[in-house]
Order: sequence, then structure tokens, then C-alpha cells
Amino acid sequence: MPTKAATKKPAAKKKAPAKAAAKKSTRAKAPAKARSSAAATGEFKNFEPYKPKRGEEYMSDAQLEHFRKILLRWKSELMEEVDRTVTHMKDEAANFPDPADRATQEEEFSLELRTRDRERKLIKKIDSTIERIDQDDYGFCDACGVEIGIKRLEARPTATLCIDCKTLAEIKEKQELG
Repeated sequence: MPTKAATKKPAAKKKAPAKAAAKKSTRAKAPAKARSSAAATGEFKNFEPYKPKRGEEYMSDAQLEHFRKILLRWKSELMEEVDRTVTHMKDEAANFPDPADRATQEEEFSLELRTRDRERKLIKKIDSTIERIDQDDYGFCDACGVEIGIKRLEARPTATLCIDCKTLAEIKEKQELG
């Protein structure tokens, strides 16, 4: 009997390294997935973060040009999405005999149109922001006149309020509505 127990233990030990090897292979794959998603995120940003030079004046010509490029690229991406939506709706428009299929298609179109309406408003906001750049009024808070900051503007290029004024506005809105 002792020999059977001894043979079972080594068999169990052999299985454990196989599991560990399997775990190691999945661990090795995870960073690759993380890298690919990070690459996708980098592609989504579609710009190189601005690095101000020592002693550079806030909202210099180089900075204004940096933000103008970001806004124009963003606007062109939104316009391409609008064109894709129009062609998609033309291609997918079909009169389904089944009422449930028709309802599903109408709901999909409704959601798509709602999204495009939001993007249309965003395009207007981008255009007004480009006008602010042309008028040398970009990068400063509408409420207090303080610099909004390059990092905040890269995160939200259409921002018109500094982080403090925006936080206060959100608190006031929450108190009035909530």
C-alpha cells in the first residue's frame, strides 16, 4: 500500500507544474493585450502631448497651433463619422415584414441619430473654440480669467472654464437640481 500512495504523490506533483506552466503562458499573454489596448488608446488620442519650453509664454503661437490641429483633427473625425452614418442608414434601410425587426431597426437608427445630434453640437462647439483661438481668447477661464492649463485643454480642448470654476458650477448645478 505505501507504494501506491508514493506513486500517487509524484503524479500529483507532475500535474502541478503543468498548471503552473499554463498559468505562466496566460500571464505572458496578458501584457501583450495590455500593450495592444494601450496602443489603441494612443491612437485614439491622435496627438502628441505638448511640452512647453522653459520660460515659454502661456498660449504662445506654437501652443495655439497645437490646439488648432487637435480641434481640426477632431472635427474631421466627427465629420467622417457623420458620412459613415449616412451611408450606413442608406445601405441598411429595409422594409422588414416582421414588426419586431422593423422596430429594432428603427431603434438602432434612432440611437444613431441621437448620437449624431450630440456630435453636431460638439462640432459647433469646436468651431466656436477655433474662433476663440483666432481671437486670442483661448486658454483662459471665462469666469475668472485664470489660465485653464495645457493638460486640461488637451483632455478637453473645448473647455472654457478652469478646473476650479467648473467644479463650483457642477456643485451649484447639483444643489439646484438634486
